[in-house]
Amino acid sequence: MAFLEIKNFQKFFDKNTVLHDISFSIEKGEVLAIIGSSGSGKTTLLRCMNFLTLPDSGKMYVNGEKILDAETTGHLSEGELRESRLHFGLVFQQFNLFPQYTVLGNLLLAPNLYLKEVVAKLPKEERSRRLTEGTAELESKANALLTRVGLSNRAGAYPCELSGGQKQRVAIARALMMSPDILCFDEPTSALDPELTGEVLSVIRGLKSSDSTMVVVTHEMEFARNVADKVIFMANGIIEEMGTPEEIFNHPKSGLLKAFLSKALD
Repeated sequence: MAFLEIKNFQKFFDKNTVLHDISFSIEKGEVLAIIGSSGSGKTTLLRCMNFLTLPDSGKMYVNGEKILDAETTGHLSEGELRESRLHFGLVFQQFNLFPQYTVLGNLLLAPNLYLKEVVAKLPKEERSRRLTEGTAELESKANALLTRVGLSNRAGAYPCELSGGQKQRVAIARALMMSPDILCFDEPTSALDPELTGEVLSVIRGLKSSDSTMVVVTHEMEFARNVADKVIFMANGIIEEMGTPEEIFNHPKSGLLKAFLSKALD
């Protein structure tokens, strides 16, 4: 059974079909790279997977559990949508760090809010103890993740004091704080200077060795070729071609893929 399965995603904006019958699956621990030109539907697909935009039709399963059905998801409460989003962590192009919080504060903000929601449901006599224990556990986890992304000495810094590469590494650590089943990246290096791209890609490569399941929308062809287990090429809202890096980069079948690669690898 596939760990992540997308079935027949479709998304329309007005009369435009942005996603047309998108279906694919990946196994636990695999890295899926999604490539394609701007406007091909890559980011919309990622947003639908993360419940930031809901598809107009289709279903999604994580570890055999149906967590999205377009026919019913639109009727879910905000709390139910929030629970579904916990399956995914998303790293954005532009970091989206909160400037008023330190690096550590950015990592702790969402988990602490979730912890308070959970603790509020406990018997009154247990709340204070569980909140204290949970807060300590989260701080320990945050510091461990900052060490993992090479920023243990920047916990007290503010985003304005960081380089672009450091900000993106903080964003990766923040996404990992909620222990998502699947970690998603939307062009994680597109806002970085070339010399900073390598440090972020190095962190993502390191996550692969830890059995993280990842979906990476990227324009870094060498990363897709060397790190991904599976590559999807999207064009005009459809999956034009899908296969291993060997199949996609060395034996492309689609004329659109051949044309894309000739420009991307030039």
